[in-house]
Amino acid sequence: MAGKPLPFTKEKIEEIIKEFPTPFYIYDEKGIRENAKRLIKAFSWVPGFKEHFAVKATPNPSILKILKEEGFGTDCSSLPELILSERVGITGEDIMFTSNDTPAEEYKKARDLGAIINLDDISHIPFLEKHAGIPELICFRYNPGPLRKGNAIIGNPEEAKYGFTREQLFKGYEIMKNKGVKRFGLHTMIASNELNPDYFVETANMLFDLVVDISDKVGIRFEFINMGGGIGIPYKPEQKPVDLNRISEGVKKGYEEKIVKNRLHPLRILMENGRMITGPFGYLVSKVIHKKDIYKQYVGLDACMANLMRPAIYGAYHHITVLGKEHLPKDHKYDVVGSLCENNDKFAIDRMLPKIDIGDIVVIHDAGAHGYAMGFNYNGKLRCAELLLKEDGDVKMIRRAETIDDYFSTLIFD
Repeated sequence: MAGKPLPFTKEKIEEIIKEFPTPFYIYDEKGIRENAKRLIKAFSWVPGFKEHFAVKATPNPSILKILKEEGFGTDCSSLPELILSERVGITGEDIMFTSNDTPAEEYKKARDLGAIINLDDISHIPFLEKHAGIPELICFRYNPGPLRKGNAIIGNPEEAKYGFTREQLFKGYEIMKNKGVKRFGLHTMIASNELNPDYFVETANMLFDLVVDISDKVGIRFEFINMGGGIGIPYKPEQKPVDLNRISEGVKKGYEEKIVKNRLHPLRILMENGRMITGPFGYLVSKVIHKKDIYKQYVGLDACMANLMRPAIYGAYHHITVLGKEHLPKDHKYDVVGSLCENNDKFAIDRMLPKIDIGDIVVIHDAGAHGYAMGFNYNGKLRCAELLLKEDGDVKMIRRAETIDDYFSTLIFD
């Protein structure tokens, strides 16, 4: 299997380790910025196109500031994510608030910030009105149920807890129209880590058709659709990145045939990608501290699934590079594991790698989204530091590693 490129050398990482011990995450600022520009360029034909970066993917203020500078807003789903956006200067309709089973205080904060509120259920209309009031702009999340197929991470829409049915959309917009709402949006999110570009064209056309039908039957004008996120990344070396231009061309064709033809132009198009923006540009760096040879050969790292849980919970593939051994034959079969007291604490199973020695530096690729963010403290494990490899080659710590004092800070000892 082919390798994957890295934005740093072994010598650079060895230099970094002198100041910041492993394990740690490191993000490539240059890669993130260039990727953000690619997305915006692909959809430059869209009036008022906006990417609301999914904060849940990489909730770090330094990353959010970079993306803000590139013109992104944020997609938030909790009170801390709203506050994080606010503290980096992202407010108002640059925030899309999409949550489910939402507490009242979160709606209140979203209203205070002037965020776009995207309701998940028709029963949330009276709940929102009671606790936070009805905003001038409202959006509903659509769940197409059996009309569309999802994928492995989210599952099929009819099994998902999210969103309105088609019938509920018509009823919900009618209710909001009667309450005096004048500005409307429509949202969906039905797949995650999807590599087929046609899937997103189909999603846009599904939303365009709904905009036409609802506009006609309810008598409202839509300001935007939000296609959601879900654009996947090539975790495996043989996979190819999603062709953003192909998505854009397909969406544009549908826009002209459905929106322009029905005189519903202009209609803004929003997106809320997370993984696709930062995922390929984050790396978990770890050292080999043990080797074990029993029924299988094991390589033990100083990182564990508390640092990166995707392989354990999804069986997800993350490519592994052994620094300094990139060109050696991959003729040894290993399970690459951590020290958690769980047998699924494995970064790779039966992975062919070069011969590994204790002290080798291992880089786990494509960990820039849903990596650190999904960390946890089970077994008393402490979350690691996050570093930023800046465009000029300097390295900046953007989150310190947790300490034992942090772990004990919420405990009460009597």
